[in-house]
Amino acid sequence: MEKIIATSIFESLSSGIRLDVFRLLVKKGKQGMVAGEIATTLNVPPTNLSFHLKALTQTSLLTVAQEGRFQRYRANIPLMLDVIAYLTEECCGGHPEQCVEMRDASACCDAVLPLLLSTPTKS
Repeated sequence: MEKIIATSIFESLSSGIRLDVFRLLVKKGKQGMVAGEIATTLNVPPTNLSFHLKALTQTSLLTVAQEGRFQRYRANIPLMLDVIAYLTEECCGGHPEQCVEMRDASACCDAVLPLLLSTPTKS
């Protein structure tokens, strides 16, 4: 991932509303939600929400599909995992096996943490 792409993603998530939208859509997974459902769930006026959905879509954090007269939004989970990998790819100077204590202290699942060689996985 290029630094400029990561920076634009972080800028996009710097809004509290956008972060709430993204996290909500992460919860919904492949099902996603239509814009009206998102607005109702987050108690955000539809006109305000549309501005935020556009920003998230422009950075590819969200995908959108037309369903009749509705638009269904979904979180781009692979992109978010790429961002996490970008942030952690040089963990402990490129030796993530040295980060065992930090991994154990993290609430993240092993799937999104840097790979370790011969380290037991969390339960």
